This record gives sequence, structure tokens and C-alpha cells, in this order.
Amino acid sequence: MYARQVGGQVSVPSITTVIGVEHMDLTGWAGYMAAKSLAEHGQLAEALGDQTRMRRLVRESASASEQYRDQTATRGDRVHDYAEQFALGVLGEPNELRSSREQLAAKDELGFARSLEAWWKDYRVEPIAAEVTVWNETVGYAGTIDLIARVGGRLALVDYKTKGTDRDGQVKSPDAKVIMQLVAAAKAEERSVDPVAGLWEAWPYGTDVMLLAVALGEGGSRTFMAPPASLPGYWSKFWALHRSWKAHYELARSGQGLTEIGPPPGTVEQLP
Repeated sequence: MYARQVGGQVSVPSITTVIGVEHMDLTGWAGYMAAKSLAEHGQLAEALGDQTRMRRLVRESASASEQYRDQTATRGDRVHDYAEQFALGVLGEPNELRSSREQLAAKDELGFARSLEAWWKDYRVEPIAAEVTVWNETVGYAGTIDLIARVGGRLALVDYKTKGTDRDGQVKSPDAKVIMQLVAAAKAEERSVDPVAGLWEAWPYGTDVMLLAVALGEGGSRTFMAPPASLPGYWSKFWALHRSWKAHYELARSGQGLTEIGPPPGTVEQLP
């Protein structure tokens, strides 16, 4: 949830919260991760035939998908922070690039930094602003854009996705739902100027912008553009998910569900 200023009352959901309303069945993936974790466990051979030790290994492996999710999320935070600090440095604004790079180095993740820097060079990125908070009052949502820049001379909204590599060593592509994220950002009505003071200004870029998803891997990057012809459909889907989120939110706030009632007053005739 977002507020109009730091410490203010939250009033609208984030773009990613709205998109998260759509159910994704990850049971197959979770089962695969658990089985993979158990099969690769260093103590598996020793635990065979010992039911107590096997149960312990199974319990540890059962949470493999959650552990992987949390690890990739924190890695994504580190890479996104580096991307922001890098952009601020290019813009000549105060930044903590050195500290951010050291955090990546401590986790042996400098490959992501090199991929980002190579992408900037290859695509001749001209930054305008980084980590821009946007607001749409008409629908009721807010979000953050990783980068606003000119890419190849065109104005673009950029969203970074940290990705692993496939069996062929190629950086994996982002999920198509990133198009919803980008098109919602492009529908911004305002952008934050001073989050502490709660100052906003009208969105100055219009809707004629290129929407880019950049998949950053340890060994390279891949850049994807949201097809303009698909944007109305993705916006309609986002709007529908927002309606669903709003209904769930209002019902949760009301705290109302089924109400138990007794029989009507008066004499009840006995059935024969």
C-alpha cells in the first residue's frame, strides 16, 4: 500500500499488489524444488535407512521453494539498488554506488553489475530519472518505475528483472505479466517530487512511451519491448484485477461474513 507522503495514511495498493491478485499455481514448481533439494542434499546417502534422519532431510527440503524465493528476492533488491545508484551517478546526483557494489561483491554477484553496465553502453541509455514513484488517482494505485530514460532516442520506461540462466546459458526471459506492470506505470497521473513533504506534480511524459523489460543475468542481459498492440488488453486485465483487489479489500475491512440465525419465533408444528 502507498501513502501520499512518508508516514501518511496508506490509501492505494501498489501495482504489484494488484497484479498479485491473479492466482498462479506453483505447486508443480514447489514439488520439483523440494525433490531437487533432497536429491542433491549432501547427507542423503548417510540418511538412507535411517527414518529419523530422512524425515529431517525431507522437512528441510520441503521449504526449498520458499528459501529460493527469499534468496532471489533479496538478490533482486541488491541488483535493483545497484541499478538505481548507477543511474544516480550518471545523472550526477548523490549516490552510494561504491557501497552497493561492495554488497554485490560480498555475495559474488558482480556479474549482474557488469551486465547492467554493458546494457547501458550497448543501448546508449540517456537517463532522466531513477526509482520514480507514480500515482493514479482515477483508478486508485501507485508504483515505482525503475528507470525513465531515452533509449535509442526514444522515451522509455524501464523495469529491471534479475533472472537466472537456462540450460543453454541464456538469460531467462521475464514473465509476460511485466507488461501489465509497465502499462500501469505508463498510465500514471502524477509523480512524486518530495516524498517527505508529500509533494507531487502532474505526470510530464504522456503515454507515448516505449515500455522495456530488461532481464539482467550474471552473464549478460536481454531486452524486451511491450508490443503496443497488446497494451489495451493488458490494461483491461490490470483494471479488472484492481476491481477484484478492491472488492477483497473492502470485504476484509468490513469483517462481515455469514451470520448465524435461529428459527423464526412462534410455535413450530411437529411433522408427523
